Amino acid sequence: MRNLFLSVLFLLALAALASSQDELSDLKFVVVRDYNGKPIRNASVVLHPVEKNGKQSRGGLQVKTDPEGRANYEGVPYGKLRIQVLAQGFQTFGEDYEVNQPNMEITIKMKRPSEQYSIYQDHPGDKKEEKNPPPEKESKPQ
Repeated sequence: MRNLFLSVLFLLALAALASSQDELSDLKFVVVRDYNGKPIRNASVVLHPVEKNGKQSRGGLQVKTDPEGRANYEGVPYGKLRIQVLAQGFQTFGEDYEVNQPNMEITIKMKRPSEQYSIYQDHPGDKKEEKNPPPEKESKPQ
């Protein structure tokens, strides 16, 4: 009985050791302006785990960039991670990344907001549909 108890205790210790060695990554983020490469300070970098079915898991965390546009978070488990970045005066950024290395640096280039598209304005690059009906077919007398 004692040997059985020691065997079970050994297996539990082995399982705990194996689970504590899950692969973790240290993530570093650099958030810059896309048009000139200058850093964006105080941007919110939001991290959400993504499940195998592609849906965002509950929870997540947020870090802020420093004056050099840098932020980091240590101990992120390997797997898919949805990263969103919000900064005043810029379009919201969002993309999924596969965390699969012990150290990763992710550079995010933020864009300025674009104008809203209006159907009531002329847009030079758009193709216009012709409103003229197609020519009628001539009928031949028989």
